Amino acid sequence: MNIERALRLIAGAFVMASVLLGIYVNANFLWFTLFVGANLFQSAFTNWCPMMAFLRRCGLRPAAAAGVARP
Repeated sequence: MNIERALRLIAGAFVMASVLLGIYVNANFLWFTLFVGANLFQSAFTNWCPMMAFLRRCGLRPAAAAGVARP
């Protein structure tokens, strides 16, 4: 798995989990959803994401370095 796919997987899981927790446990969990969305928004402009830095440290490589062709 490459960094881009892992990032989308983690972000989607965080959003789904926080929305479900917000509905069934406590509405304050929806603040976490806002945080994830804001982080994705800023990373689109700055090209920096804390989760990507963490995934790099875990040994995952970008799609281009992993030999994955882009359409």
